[in-house]
Amino acid sequence: MLGAFTAQKSFGIAAIGGKDSMSGTFEDLNVPPTLVSFAMAVVDADKVISPEFKAVNHKVYLIACPRDRYGVPLFKELKTNFINVHNLIEEGKIISASTLGRGGIAASISKMAIGNDIGFQFNPMKCSVDAFFTCRYGSMVVEAADNVDLSEFKSFIEIGVTIPEPHIVFNDIEISIDDIKTAYLSPLEKIFPTKKTNLDNKCESVQSIVKDSSNHAAHSTKHSASKPKIFIPVFPGTNCEYDSAKAWREAGGEPEVLVIRNLTPSAVEESVAAIVKGINDSQIIMLPGGFSGGDEPDGSGKFIAAMFRQPEISDAVMNLLNNRDGLMLGICNGFQALIKLGLLPYGEIRPLKDDDPTLTHNSLGRHVSCMVNTRIANNNSPWLSNYKVGDIHTIAVSHGEGRFVASADWIKRLADNGQIATQYVDNNNQPTMELPYNPNGSVAAIEGITSIDGRIFGKMGHSERRGDNLYKNITGNKNQQLFESGVHYFK
Repeated sequence: MLGAFTAQKSFGIAAIGGKDSMSGTFEDLNVPPTLVSFAMAVVDADKVISPEFKAVNHKVYLIACPRDRYGVPLFKELKTNFINVHNLIEEGKIISASTLGRGGIAASISKMAIGNDIGFQFNPMKCSVDAFFTCRYGSMVVEAADNVDLSEFKSFIEIGVTIPEPHIVFNDIEISIDDIKTAYLSPLEKIFPTKKTNLDNKCESVQSIVKDSSNHAAHSTKHSASKPKIFIPVFPGTNCEYDSAKAWREAGGEPEVLVIRNLTPSAVEESVAAIVKGINDSQIIMLPGGFSGGDEPDGSGKFIAAMFRQPEISDAVMNLLNNRDGLMLGICNGFQALIKLGLLPYGEIRPLKDDDPTLTHNSLGRHVSCMVNTRIANNNSPWLSNYKVGDIHTIAVSHGEGRFVASADWIKRLADNGQIATQYVDNNNQPTMELPYNPNGSVAAIEGITSIDGRIFGKMGHSERRGDNLYKNITGNKNQQLFESGVHYFK
């Protein structure tokens, strides 16, 4: 605690204090006193850099933390180091940086290498291997884009260079990046698996669905609106309403967010009436992502589906779709609700049959959160008419029940009807069952489907999670323009 206070005073920074329950006793449990600390810096997002190596043939330096003979940091010099590094990042001369902690230089270089599979060659050094595993808090390893002037630093060492070969070389020791990844991931593989045994080495081939429509005349409406309204109901557990509303506003729409109240019977009645009004006043319904009702009981999206099966709401939905040329979009939890309502694949709210397509638990048996690539398989929909079949987008996914399951007969039926909208693809842009490209094990690599007329679209990928300076170090087209397509339909 005194060390933290010393650092705070020396750097001239503020602190926020709080009390939690991380110390004390309960029955036979004895929790030792615990200090949890974190740091936060305010900086322009476009200047933030990520720690992994960016390219080969770049010099890498260790900028050491200056310390006195007792090992205490010399805070004045350390603060100067931080300022100099910050300035070099702002100038684009330092393009990756990693702070050293447990595992020292060895751990930082390893993690910097595996980020982009870029190898590293240490300069010849007369020191023991153990020295590379020593904790060096306050020190940094940085990658320079070109020759960079580090004369402002009192202590720095050029420790090596990035190389194209996928391994790390130290004197006569060579370790492959694949071996480093295995060592890094294996301790928690049984708890948080990253692969499924029965899919390893025998992934079935997946067909690229192609349903290209050059005539989009059917995807127009007589009910035009210069600024269409989008109704976004927020159920207990929904967590993507802010991102969704922001995406609609940026696309030129006018979102209305309604928080559903369900603590009392009267509150439920009022919410039902408010939902009906929201639908009647809007051109588009969007069911955003989240975990409605905690994905209970027995499956995701059931709470939303139960509410939308109320006769008044059901009638309003079908009137919007059938008589007002309206659109409907469900992402993640919203997609699950559309499936459980029968709106997908049937285009209407109806009872479900045992063999209907569904969304179920990921093949890994756990929640997945990552970026995936998806391809447009069909553009015969207002949601997809601005795309070309084969267009690739890089989209965030975050779900525990995203595996699309359907029989072979249903898959053929969906493909023939042009209802398979998007598929998960690998690095060669080919649909695949392989993890992590197909993160949930969806049959036919299906990420999203539409109704037969194309006006209802459900997908697992979070197209609303977009914006400048998001997803550093991830390439690809991350703005799917989905919301722009929905707005354009009414213009």
